[in-house]
Amino acid sequence: MYCIRSRRIFFFFFLLTLSLSVRSQHQLDSIQYLDEVIITAKSYKEVIPAQKLTGEELRQLNSFSVADAIRYFSGIQIKDYGGIGGLKTVNIRSLGTHHVGVFYDGIQLGNAQNGQIDLGKFSLDNMEEISVYNGQKSDIFQPAKDFGSSGSVYLRSRTPAFNDGKDFNLKTTIKTGSFDLINPSLLYEHKLNDKISTSFNVELINSSGKYKYRYKRVYPNSDQVMYDTTAVRQNGDVYSSRLEGGLYGITSDGYWRFKTYFYDSNKGIPGAIVNNVWKNSQRQRDRNFFAQGSFQQSISPKYEVRGNVKYAYDYMNYVNPDTTLMLIDNTFKQQELYISIANKYAITNNWDIALSADMQYNTLRSDLDGFVFPKRLTTLIALASALEIGKIKMQGSLLTTLVRERINSGNAAQTGSVKSAPGKKEFTPAFFISYKPFSVQDLNIRAFYKNIFRMPTFNDLYYTDIGNIALKPEFTHQYNLGIQYGRQLQNLFIDQLQVQADAYYNKVTNKIVAVPKGSGQYRWMMMNLGEVEIRGVDVSTTTAHQLPFDLLLNIRLSYTYQKAQDFTKRSSEELQKITYGGQIPYIPWHSGSVIANLSYKLWHLNYSFIYVGERYHNSANIKANYEQPWYTHDMSLIRNFKVQNIDMRLAAEVNNLLSQDYEVVLNYPMPKRNYKISLTVEL
Repeated sequence: MYCIRSRRIFFFFFLLTLSLSVRSQHQLDSIQYLDEVIITAKSYKEVIPAQKLTGEELRQLNSFSVADAIRYFSGIQIKDYGGIGGLKTVNIRSLGTHHVGVFYDGIQLGNAQNGQIDLGKFSLDNMEEISVYNGQKSDIFQPAKDFGSSGSVYLRSRTPAFNDGKDFNLKTTIKTGSFDLINPSLLYEHKLNDKISTSFNVELINSSGKYKYRYKRVYPNSDQVMYDTTAVRQNGDVYSSRLEGGLYGITSDGYWRFKTYFYDSNKGIPGAIVNNVWKNSQRQRDRNFFAQGSFQQSISPKYEVRGNVKYAYDYMNYVNPDTTLMLIDNTFKQQELYISIANKYAITNNWDIALSADMQYNTLRSDLDGFVFPKRLTTLIALASALEIGKIKMQGSLLTTLVRERINSGNAAQTGSVKSAPGKKEFTPAFFISYKPFSVQDLNIRAFYKNIFRMPTFNDLYYTDIGNIALKPEFTHQYNLGIQYGRQLQNLFIDQLQVQADAYYNKVTNKIVAVPKGSGQYRWMMMNLGEVEIRGVDVSTTTAHQLPFDLLLNIRLSYTYQKAQDFTKRSSEELQKITYGGQIPYIPWHSGSVIANLSYKLWHLNYSFIYVGERYHNSANIKANYEQPWYTHDMSLIRNFKVQNIDMRLAAEVNNLLSQDYEVVLNYPMPKRNYKISLTVEL
């Protein structure tokens, strides 16, 4: 049944691609072209620049999802539970997943239930740019939510752009490869008139998720082999669909846009390999929907206003049919309503001030026994200012966060013990500064300080038998000092050079740790770890090389060193001895990546390398908790060509070229060498 469904999907999109190609070629001959509309905006140079992957860089990576692409940034750690449908979360500078704000087209993605955004759900098929900011985006004209994270990931989808008098764009892609993968997608963009355009994007993923892996374990505190075998990963199948629609408009002094997003998936949870259990039977069904709108308008030469509104609905059903463990069939439904207004006023040509106010309302319901139904109203007010004095640029902000909690008794007994968590009121500042010492040299020295906190999630506070309404928020203090240097060179080997380097110190207090309980990926036992200190260095470089014979070589390097120590004082003297000052779980001391692209006319050869050094899966840095370093080599070959004036792109990829056996998370083996081939047609 699985193979039949895969073939049907593949052949349907293959025929659709061919028919659209022929049909659209006839339509091109009869189009009456409209005048092209060009939008210009005032350029703005950020005080603290972002790490970015844009356009062609993203398309040339051997990356299946946003999570795969973001691994190449310095200071980033990805937790990957393996396979196409496995959970993938991001961590910036060891501060934790919950301190990372993920924004999609300018509005934050939320998950009040557990605070985790699964980046594996977001495809690169229509992604135009991925940006990572430490601290926050150094732009004061933004919603108050944008000030509320220790680090931010911004995902910007493709905005319709029409060239050569065209009034539509069409792109179809078919991917297939290892794990019985069938992955078709379709993108259609249409210009309704000179000021309004629309887009529609659909993508399907169907995969058995089966791959071979080596599983080797030794007895604790010895080198005697316990297991050493090759097996096939089971229950990792996934079938998902993603639909997005957008409406885009421009005005005389601004723009507006409206977007809808729907994601539906049905997947197996392969689970951890423990206690000689090689196959799990848990299933998870997700449905995520949101509709969001935004606008920006210049009211006068000095005053601008920006507004955002969003409604989101998330559904999750988790089933464990294995009665030998525990029969589980639970459904969780959460809703979010968000509204924001931001104002910016130019006091002088070099001095701006901004005021933003956001309100967000979250609810969560479940059929879990004993579960209360929490509600949370969050109000955020941000006052920010940006000042430029000669060679110095400064930005400062103060964020006020007000949180009010309420609950319904839900499935719990109506007793006096059913209470909501106390409300919160916090004031958190941030300050950014950069200095350019030379007028003719592109050298910038920058620094920032930021204090912020994150609220415990609904699961942290209210999950049956696990939640704790007395759980404290988690605070961070961030200090950063760095430089950026760029130069155009006129020699035989390097034409362009960009270098960024940052040293940082982060302190986290009342750190909340999510410890998996059972074999599911969404149930956690919560505790305050206490105090963590993180010292690190991030370095990244990009170079462009014009080689003989029309060869162009681009190289991007990144390196991260982190010493992330647990300084929690524990009651047990023995536990205190082995954990105090230990590296926190899954944070390597050394990590880095290389991306290289060699281009010759219509050919592109891409190589990428990722290295993650030795780690421990527990703050007790002892031999039994040691995790070996791992690295992967990926390569792809791309050929662009035309068939009857239709742009086509054929790509062949090989991932984990040396077929290394490795685990990002303990007992979740990753795939060995695997392949992918794709065909893209654009009109």
